Amino acid sequence: QVPLEESGGGSVQAGGSLRLSCTAPGYAFRSNCLGWFRLAPGQERVPVASINTDDSTSYADFVKGRFTISRDKIKNQVFLQMSGLQPEDTATYYCATMPFICHRWFRGEGLDYTSWGQGTQVTVSP
Repeated sequence: QVPLEESGGGSVQAGGSLRLSCTAPGYAFRSNCLGWFRLAPGQERVPVASINTDDSTSYADFVKGRFTISRDKIKNQVFLQMSGLQPEDTATYYCATMPFICHRWFRGEGLDYTSWGQGTQVTVSP
């Protein structure tokens, strides 16, 4: 397991913004896919956004145009900038990493090799 430390969750009204942060150890940051999943009540945990070591990104359709994933290569941090938040975005968001290219997550693959952060709650009120 790769230790991941998240921060930045909270409560906002619909239309608001939040930025999630995740710090990863250097060895994982330099070689692994990094990304964010979310788990909403009564639903499965699903990938939201990911970024490869070459900075290529992938997004779930339900966040395209609203969320942006990025990395800080100096601080070994990955960010999820969330804008235009809606109540259906309410969930626990998990930072994740695995030693493969990121699009495997969006095919439902790689989860056996994925390390998870502790999760941070995002609540969006109407």
